[in-house]
Amino acid sequence: MLPPIIDTHCHLTNERFASDRDAVIAAAWDTGVRRCITIGTGIADGRAARDLARRFPDRISCTVGLDPFSGHEAGDSFPDHLRQLDELLTEGGFCALGEIGLEYFHTLDAHAVQAERLEQQLELAVRHRLPVVIHVRDAHPDMIACLRRHPRNRGVIHSFSGGPDEARAYLDLGYHLGFNGMVTFKANEALRRAAAMVPNDRLLVETDSPYLAPVPMRGRRCDPAHVLHTLELVAQVRGQRIEDLAQWTTRTATLLFALPAPA
Repeated sequence: MLPPIIDTHCHLTNERFASDRDAVIAAAWDTGVRRCITIGTGIADGRAARDLARRFPDRISCTVGLDPFSGHEAGDSFPDHLRQLDELLTEGGFCALGEIGLEYFHTLDAHAVQAERLEQQLELAVRHRLPVVIHVRDAHPDMIACLRRHPRNRGVIHSFSGGPDEARAYLDLGYHLGFNGMVTFKANEALRRAAAMVPNDRLLVETDSPYLAPVPMRGRRCDPAHVLHTLELVAQVRGQRIEDLAQWTTRTATLLFALPAPA
């Protein structure tokens, strides 16, 4: 039997879970996933994430942040959304600020605008003494430069997509790296090399469900229970027993996000 497992990044408020959300949460528990961190992207989603965490306090934790997509949707109203985010965090109930970050694959706001919004939220996280959940796509050099300007933050590079060089840069800045189903994809050899070199106490596993289902579940909706496939593959490339890696990743997540000890 595996030690308790934590899925450190999922989107349980997503509409793809609307018809069977409670069953998905129960299935994760039955497979050994003892806690899921559901990510609130935007103010309304953050409130929904907190409501879900309050329904399942022994199984669900939550975050809230203005990611590049919700920031883009906010447009000129972003300052008001940032004020609401500050108010939500003051109310409490969140284990991190995020996800926040830089998105260059999709055409959203200008890179400078995204960076400014990211840095405003990094400063907010310091004020609230919360770790950050970082989204970065096709923007590693700019993200690394940004995080260097904010050395007081701590957190995780979620859905890490780089190779060993990018991994070393984030590790040198004190960040954790979160690996999900992408590490199981056949073409992602550089990502597997990165997973192999991350220290035990800086590695996390996640699903990003309902997205990025791992092999052998590709083509289906990703559920938190599928984190076991990622855990198994990462343990394999690191030459570790899956039991040992489960214990490490759970301990690391519990410390980073100040979570209750898992059942």
